[in-house]
Amino acid sequence: MGRTLFSKVWDAHSVRTLPTGQTQLFVSLHLVHEVTSPQAFDMLRLRGLRVAFPERTVATVDHIVPTASQERPFADPMAEEMLSALERNCAEFGIPLHALGSEAQGIVHVIGPELGLTQPGKTIACGDSHTSTHGAFGAIAFGIGTSQVRDVLASQCLALDPLKVRRIDVDGTLGAGVTAKDVILEVIRVLGVNGGSGYAYEYGGSAVDAMSMEERMTLCNMSIEGAARAGYVNPDDTTFAYLEGRPYVPSGAAWDEAVARWRALASDPDAAYDDRVRLDAASIEPNVTWGIHPGQSVPVSGRVPRREEVPEAERDSVGEALDYMGFAGGEPIAGTRIDVAFVGSCTNGRLSDLRAAAEIVRGRKVASHVKALAVPGSVAVRAAAEREGLDEVFRDAGFEWRNAGCSMCLAMNPDRLEGRQVCASSSNRNFKGRQGSPTGRTLLMSPAMVAAAAVAGEVVDVRRAASAAGGRP
Repeated sequence: MGRTLFSKVWDAHSVRTLPTGQTQLFVSLHLVHEVTSPQAFDMLRLRGLRVAFPERTVATVDHIVPTASQERPFADPMAEEMLSALERNCAEFGIPLHALGSEAQGIVHVIGPELGLTQPGKTIACGDSHTSTHGAFGAIAFGIGTSQVRDVLASQCLALDPLKVRRIDVDGTLGAGVTAKDVILEVIRVLGVNGGSGYAYEYGGSAVDAMSMEERMTLCNMSIEGAARAGYVNPDDTTFAYLEGRPYVPSGAAWDEAVARWRALASDPDAAYDDRVRLDAASIEPNVTWGIHPGQSVPVSGRVPRREEVPEAERDSVGEALDYMGFAGGEPIAGTRIDVAFVGSCTNGRLSDLRAAAEIVRGRKVASHVKALAVPGSVAVRAAAEREGLDEVFRDAGFEWRNAGCSMCLAMNPDRLEGRQVCASSSNRNFKGRQGSPTGRTLLMSPAMVAAAAVAGEVVDVRRAASAAGGRP
């Protein structure tokens, strides 16, 4: 019987089975940022340890950096201290750092693929939930906690439970205005925010095969929001075309050897899965979250659920979400007024995301009551967007064009909601307080949907907005 990519990569990196039944797994690449690493480095010092393989760790700054002005010292003393600590730790332990001012600085899950650090067949770990992004390349990538960051720094290994594999086939052709963001929101809505517990998700089917690498990254990025430990796509010609020529990727004869090796990693045609799910691509609409976790979403043509309509086991959580969000239940999600629009994050802060949003706002204006931000995921993305003139498109429409960083995805920098503001966001989490205000409200959607909402001042169907804008997608 054939094998899955997951089992091939897992077995290739397995050091031994521990007495607990866990696998001691060697980590090919360790990505570090300023938030989850300071305590891990301090733990090494307390034990008199060095970093085992500093050449396998790469650091950047993303979470706490301001995106408006990045002059040092930062206005936030804690942010300044966290960044200074990362700079000291990387210098002391010999770890390469893409700091502010570097052309390679940006969100960790954006620069890894950009630089070619992310490659098929690698095991990748980072102290960040959305490390699953890197699975788009046929890697097995895990988000880890601070104590595990310490373990990888000290030993280049992790103790992990083996996972089951669920194959998710998305077959058919996505409709106009429907994106990878809508696909993953649909997956989470259908399977639930706890549905992936104990699983790695393997995404496939004709719709996934047709996706660009940036779309596949969006898909894999939010696997963790469905409780999957990892999400991945089998490497193919699209993968290799993206990687070829990037700084850390083999070249010449070594490139040909690498491609042959990577191609063999793909799941075998007769591979056995622990579970299989199929979605019809044509039935997926643009999605919008209405609640307080990513599984609480509806198609843009749909309505917010009423408490009494959902299964009894879900009524308390639905009631809590309705109360927090200020919905009565039963109203259309379209027409929901917004105060802030945010295009960016490790989910949707890449060049294709900015292009999609810019096409919607080109020649139009942001609603007078909306504050709108466009935040590139990296310095390289920002430079590429500016070469195409996207920055001017956003500025002309009334968006603020920012420096690279995590920005309004989370409340660890100055970009935050205030009071009960409602944000149309292309990020990945809509938890209570996620965007900085304990009462702020987040509606997750695709970048194009965010752009359409920014112009309308409320949630609208991007397919109609694009038609009104002259047929742009």
